[in-house]
Amino acid sequence: MDLTSLRAKYTTKGLDIKDLNQDPFMQFETWFNEAINAKLTEPNAFSLATVGSDMMPSIRTVLLKIFDEKGFVFFTNYKSTKAKQIEENPKAAALFAWLDLERQVKIEGSIEKISSTESLKYFLSRPKGSQIGAWVSHQSEVITSRSLLEQKFDEIKKKFLKGEVPFPSFWGGYAIKPIRIEFWQGGQDRLHDRFLYELQKDNTWTISRLAP
Repeated sequence: MDLTSLRAKYTTKGLDIKDLNQDPFMQFETWFNEAINAKLTEPNAFSLATVGSDMMPSIRTVLLKIFDEKGFVFFTNYKSTKAKQIEENPKAAALFAWLDLERQVKIEGSIEKISSTESLKYFLSRPKGSQIGAWVSHQSEVITSRSLLEQKFDEIKKKFLKGEVPFPSFWGGYAIKPIRIEFWQGGQDRLHDRFLYELQKDNTWTISRLAP
């Protein structure tokens, strides 16, 4: 299939450094709120890239659940493929693609588990079905059929029918602690605006404009 004629025109007015907050976390919050107000589908969805000891990159979509100056947090099974790769190489990259707004945000940095207390707090906020799902799915393992998964779900649902679902020790959150955050705004004639925040040794951030 030839896709050479498939192209979009970017119509935004562009982005200037004077429009940016000096704090990349505040800038991210501004854009994130604008993505919510634009009613984008799951604006907290992002692509997470990790690389294990075999040096083969892996990427998948996860959901951002917490963010502040300490990092960008998502939750997963600690026995999943991504978790194994993170254990072997605690670095990651994330990409938010808000294409309806002609925007992208790229985040690169180290990654580490959050505390079990923080993970428990989020786990207790989840719907009961999602809590049960965390127990049911041995993420990334081969399964023979969906029916076995549904059967296991029904078994655990009955087991915890009258009580609280216990917090699984093999499940929790990771925080991406950025050293670089890039904000990308689409521009006419492919003259996109790109601004890179980089963390310095004194914990301040510099901002550079990048060529598109």
